[in-house]
Amino acid sequence: MIFRRLLPAVLSLPLVALPVLAHEPGAGANGGVRVDAGHYHAELVADGTPNVALYLSDGADKPVAAEGFKANAILVVDGKAQRFPLSPAGGNRLAGTAAVAIPKGVKGVVQISAPDGASAQAKY
Repeated sequence: MIFRRLLPAVLSLPLVALPVLAHEPGAGANGGVRVDAGHYHAELVADGTPNVALYLSDGADKPVAAEGFKANAILVVDGKAQRFPLSPAGGNRLAGTAAVAIPKGVKGVVQISAPDGASAQAKY
């Protein structure tokens, strides 16, 4: 009898717990915004210049070497999409240069390709 009353509560536990497992956007170690991107965390650093950096880390926030990764940024500045590539720039950093200054807190997406061919998106 008790089992029948507890069954709905027990079955709903995974549904309640799943959203808690995802990381919310937050501040990264390099002063940018860090979000989940597949198996990685991706921290976008934009400082009002055309230069943009993306720092990769694993689920435990340990740096992931950027060698072999590729990325394409699609960031919205003044209502217009700015598209440009990011390439490895040493350590866990990918870097690229936009045609315009990219403000801190910019919205957009970065499409990431890992050396093994897997892809992920980081949404800002």
